[in-house]
Amino acid sequence: MCQRKKCKHNIYKVSSVKNNNEPFIIDVEASGFGGTSYPIEIGVALSDGEKFCTLILPAPDWTHWDEDAEKIHRVPRDILETYGKPISDVTEKLNELLDGMTLYSDGWVVDKPWLTTLFHVAGKPMTFNVSPLEMILSEEQMAIWHETKDQIIIEMNLARHRASYDAWIIQQTFKQTFDKSINGGSPH
Repeated sequence: MCQRKKCKHNIYKVSSVKNNNEPFIIDVEASGFGGTSYPIEIGVALSDGEKFCTLILPAPDWTHWDEDAEKIHRVPRDILETYGKPISDVTEKLNELLDGMTLYSDGWVVDKPWLTTLFHVAGKPMTFNVSPLEMILSEEQMAIWHETKDQIIIEMNLARHRASYDAWIIQQTFKQTFDKSINGGSPH
């Protein structure tokens, strides 16, 4: 499983997209799609291709499991029970890594509540912010978003659906659409 080995905490304090067309992205995989679902994996794309991800050991009362969701994320519950990290360890690591930063999510409407649930169960405050990706996308970027993202997915040919790769794909899509929008349609 992917777990970042070393946190170079002071390197990742930049959170302004105006000075950096590489926003930090967070993606959350979950046990299902409804109100009783919970986070099972957190993935983050930082800068220069750095990624962080971790599986989450479900809390004892987190029992909801949706087989349709599993078909998408392909993480069986027994894998979480074997390799998942305790919730308190996950929240501590996220706060250490992301303290004071703003991250963006393309699924904010579900990712933010799942993160809130995670930190609530841990009994810890979340020391970073999560905002909708749409807050930093221009109309030009939105117009070419899906086509660009589909092309990146084809080019990368990733066999595994993991939160950190999803976050990285979103980050790369942002970068390419940003470049195209400021360069009149050409990537460079």
